[in-house]
Amino acid sequence: MIRQAFAAYLAVGFALSGCIAAPTGRTAAAPVAGDEKRPNIIFIMSDDHAQTAISAYGTEIGKLAPTPNIDRIAANGALFENSYVTNSLCGPSRATMLTGQFSHLHGFTKNGQKFDNSSWNWVRELDQSGYRTALFGKWHLNYSPEGAGIGEWAVLDDQGKYYNPDIITPTGRSVVEGYASDIVTDLSIEWLDKNADAGEPFAILIHHKAPHRNFMPAIRHVQKYLGTEFPVPTNYFDHYDGRPAAGAQEMNIYRDMYEGHDLKMTTEVGSRELRFNPWADDFDRMTEAQREAYFGALQPGNDAMNAADMSERDMAIWKYQRYMNEYLGTVAAVDDSVGRVLDWLETSGQAENTIVVYTSDQGFYLGEHGWFDKRFMYEESLRTPFVMQYPGHIAPGTRISVPVQNVDYAPTFLDYARLPERETIQGRSLRDVVDGTPPTDWRDDIYYHYYEYPGFHAVRAHYGVKSGRYKLMRFYGDINQWEFYDLATDPTEMRNRIDDPAAQPVIAQLKVTLERLRTKYRDSDGPAVRDPLWAVAKGQRDAEAAAGHHAED
Repeated sequence: MIRQAFAAYLAVGFALSGCIAAPTGRTAAAPVAGDEKRPNIIFIMSDDHAQTAISAYGTEIGKLAPTPNIDRIAANGALFENSYVTNSLCGPSRATMLTGQFSHLHGFTKNGQKFDNSSWNWVRELDQSGYRTALFGKWHLNYSPEGAGIGEWAVLDDQGKYYNPDIITPTGRSVVEGYASDIVTDLSIEWLDKNADAGEPFAILIHHKAPHRNFMPAIRHVQKYLGTEFPVPTNYFDHYDGRPAAGAQEMNIYRDMYEGHDLKMTTEVGSRELRFNPWADDFDRMTEAQREAYFGALQPGNDAMNAADMSERDMAIWKYQRYMNEYLGTVAAVDDSVGRVLDWLETSGQAENTIVVYTSDQGFYLGEHGWFDKRFMYEESLRTPFVMQYPGHIAPGTRISVPVQNVDYAPTFLDYARLPERETIQGRSLRDVVDGTPPTDWRDDIYYHYYEYPGFHAVRAHYGVKSGRYKLMRFYGDINQWEFYDLATDPTEMRNRIDDPAAQPVIAQLKVTLERLRTKYRDSDGPAVRDPLWAVAKGQRDAEAAAGHHAED
């Protein structure tokens, strides 16, 4: 009944959009030079999808848990081997993708703040230039995209729920029965069916909740990886020597994960009662049939776990395998969704004039350093997947090695839509890059700044630079520490060589580069590069000021 009512809303909304020249609030199309047909854009984004969990990247996990449909985009177009974020956190990353700016300029530095929907964003610009625009799925920047200039939208409430989620529309909110990834895909394809042949180009954002915590696969995928043994990372039992900020975090799989909520562990053999489960609504909102199918599939594994007399180490490994089963099972429905969208493109005849992008709001830890979650500037969460196809414009099987960041997405979409550059954007268009001729002055260095401390998972504020094989980070707050890594000899970032005499010339040069990047990007938050580490009280004030600089009162 609930879903029928929601479907009725959509039918009315889509019918109206077909009867008027443009969605409410849309201005007349701006003139665009040239006769070339402007491409459609399908921007698919997941939440917390590790690059290592995409088989196109050739990883060991990808071999065991392939993503054939995401791989189709890479095969049809380009795979970016060195794709990075500017701030590995959901809300700030989404705001960066919309605005083309680093966190300190767009004003959304940490989750819990409110993004200013009246701010410029690339979707609004396309909408005002004659594109039909829409967003379905996760928004997570404030209550809804109202006022953001997006033609039509239906979004999940905040983080969203996997089963029977609340969906917010311009007319209110309602519970929609089903699985979130499937619902988002249904809404997107329904909109595409209504708008693809309207005589105007379209831009649609398909934003999944998955595979964000608490990692709940669709019923059809709950058992997909049960019995699969995933390789345990060599640094799963990291002791964090020489890395005090890493040692102080609270995102360890075997110590900090909620055993009931995240890992769906039960209290004893034969019981369905979950261990620690602080957010019970994730399961309470499921129908009886959904709960039975989901937890029934996990019951044998839970009973075996409860019956076993495991050592602490064995339990830590069991938790890793359960985490991977749930996480990768959740990814599977996202890959299904990508396949449905690509199939629609091919059968609709729209594929040749449509850019398709798949990315995530950041990377994610799959047991490296013992972790889940993101936030740190270490490789697993700094890197984000990015694949892109545009038939006739991007050669199939292209591999891009130059470093790119999510600050580049907005100028790329503007460029392909043949709209002028915008001075406020800090990224650069990737069009020449995917054409095979990156500009000679393309960046060599990646700048990063994470703000949310004090905050969830206790990851300290830090900024840093990655320059080729080298990485330099400065943590600040109650832990003031430099970290330096040579990724050529230490790819898992286990040995902080900040005090190594042999590394001092490289470190000195990286500090110069870091000062240059902070000036270039106009970032004065946190301590200056040359500020001494011993100023602990100042460092704490810097952390609190940087994290709360743009927060609401």
